[in-house]
Amino acid sequence: MHPLLYNPVYNALLTGDSHLDLGNQKVKYFDEAVSPFVGFEDKNTNGFDELHKLFPPNRAILYATPISIETPRGWKLLHEMNASQFVFEGSIDFFEASFPLMMLKPEHAQQMVQLAELTKPGPFNLRTIEFGNYYGVFDNDQLVAMTGQRLHVSNYTEVSAVCTHPDYLGRGYAAALIRHQLNIIVNHSQIPFLHVRKDHESAIGLYKKLGFTVCRPMNFYFMKRLD
Repeated sequence: MHPLLYNPVYNALLTGDSHLDLGNQKVKYFDEAVSPFVGFEDKNTNGFDELHKLFPPNRAILYATPISIETPRGWKLLHEMNASQFVFEGSIDFFEASFPLMMLKPEHAQQMVQLAELTKPGPFNLRTIEFGNYYGVFDNDQLVAMTGQRLHVSNYTEVSAVCTHPDYLGRGYAAALIRHQLNIIVNHSQIPFLHVRKDHESAIGLYKKLGFTVCRPMNFYFMKRLD
């Protein structure tokens, strides 16, 4: 089922996100200000050793895999997140939110980082916006909700950074922003997918309601390079 999404980071850096690839033939990665994600072929058993040679001490990385792994030599595990990968199998129809959805630009990056730090949807930095198609909801000049795209794996596009300020929950912002993304992605002949923590029941309920179904488990390993 959806084999390209088994190794989403590596395949994204080979295809739709190749313009952001800073790696080589053996290992691939983003600039840390864009994303800490790294990837390599499933059969490359030396991937972490090769990354260790490339990166300076304390460089943080994020590795995604459907299987459980032991912490590799030369790295310290900071956090492990057990998640599920969902793929959109529903249908879309014309959608227009009852409140303005504003395209976010680089001048909004600081507010985007602050909102992500508050709501913790996953790693987010000042250049993460370069993945593209970020939209948000503002209350006056304050960004209170946003959603965008992250990995672009051939004909798949990941919905990411779904977050709403705690003071603005329950207003339908997340659902509206996701539906808006679904329209953008499907209208570009892409298949939407996303990742969500296995224990995030409210988010899982929303994604299923919008037409996403479980594809496979996906484990995220946050690590840093040791000296």
